[in-house]
Amino acid sequence: MDGLGQAFGVPADLIVGLAAALGSGLLIGLERERHKKRGPHREPAGLRTFTLAALAGALCQALQAPGLLAVGALAITALAASAHLRSRGRDPGLTTEIALLVTYLIGALCVTAPLLGSPAAVVVTALLAARTRLHRFATQVLREEELHDGLLLGALALVVLPLMPQEPLPWLAGMKAHSLMGLMLLLLVLQAVGHVALRLAGPQAGLALSGLLSGLVSSTATIAAMGAHARSEPGLALACAAGAVMSTSATWLQALLMLFALAPAAAMAVLPVALLGMALCGGMGGLLALRSRRVEQAGAAPAGPGDAGPLRLREALALSLMLSAVAVAVSWAREHFGSSGLYGAVALAAFADAHAPIASLAGLQAAGSITPGQVLLGLLLALACNSVTRGVTALAAGGWRFARFVIPALALPLALGIGLALLLPGGAA
Repeated sequence: MDGLGQAFGVPADLIVGLAAALGSGLLIGLERERHKKRGPHREPAGLRTFTLAALAGALCQALQAPGLLAVGALAITALAASAHLRSRGRDPGLTTEIALLVTYLIGALCVTAPLLGSPAAVVVTALLAARTRLHRFATQVLREEELHDGLLLGALALVVLPLMPQEPLPWLAGMKAHSLMGLMLLLLVLQAVGHVALRLAGPQAGLALSGLLSGLVSSTATIAAMGAHARSEPGLALACAAGAVMSTSATWLQALLMLFALAPAAAMAVLPVALLGMALCGGMGGLLALRSRRVEQAGAAPAGPGDAGPLRLREALALSLMLSAVAVAVSWAREHFGSSGLYGAVALAAFADAHAPIASLAGLQAAGSITPGQVLLGLLLALACNSVTRGVTALAAGGWRFARFVIPALALPLALGIGLALLLPGGAA
């Protein structure tokens, strides 16, 4: 390419930009040409028009004449408006006209940043080609409550989160309001991902998938729901146990994600133990799921996200408030009683919820008050205490026939995780 540019006295970058603009225009124009009607009532813009529009944008950008790019954009806009007025009675949409202007701008972008302009052309082409699928998704697949929750999630992520202060708060053990809001947003995103995955997989995917996704919200609640289901339908006890065990794998995953969000250094220390826990729980749940094929035969609907919408804001908000309260208690215990007070507060809080003390430990580590090794030991202690709660819940909700599968899945990863933690550098700190 450099030799060709030198032969014609044209910079190599300009040749690359013009080639990218030509390819972008051809790609978008090819998609529009395939959707044009035939005969006297066909749309005015097709393969040649879009290719020329992209080249026009590239040439206007390459000439670098003041105002030429803006004049070209106005000319393209006027031509697109004229074409729309002529075809207004046949096609009320503006997609082709807007795409023509976008193609012109992509052509200009290809001259200055071809590695950005070419992918933009691919995205535009994919968006135009997916018209039928997008229309079906918006009108038939997407429910009203899902749209509402999606807008809420977007508002929290794009409006509320950037406005949260990022200064450490002493009364929250050095945690930041921005981090707490990010944690709440993470919980909501996990809920949304679980809801989407469950809808895509369908109810016949089995109780194991349902347990994994619901465990991202609350493993204890999932075990209680699965146990009640197993008690009411004894024939599905094995499948319900698979879902409950899979929810314990989600607990390890969620704890790891929380640490990565709040204290990346502590997350790296916990990573080997968390991966071991996820693998063991996931493997045990998978084996239980393979042994139970009566779920699909009976057509049992899995417990999990229902018709009320993917997000449970009240649960996420309650967890965030609980995080704040537990953070204060753990910080106070550490200051007054040292490490023994720290671990005592973690243990007491974990009987109710494992994630609240984990988040508090992450906040303390991010503030430099404790080491990543202490976070690892605190996490194992929190999960051990919470496993007692979950084991009792399994026994009370589903009886021994159900709990005998869940309790080993709670105990074995913890035992091996403690052994691995003692072998890791700094694990006994």
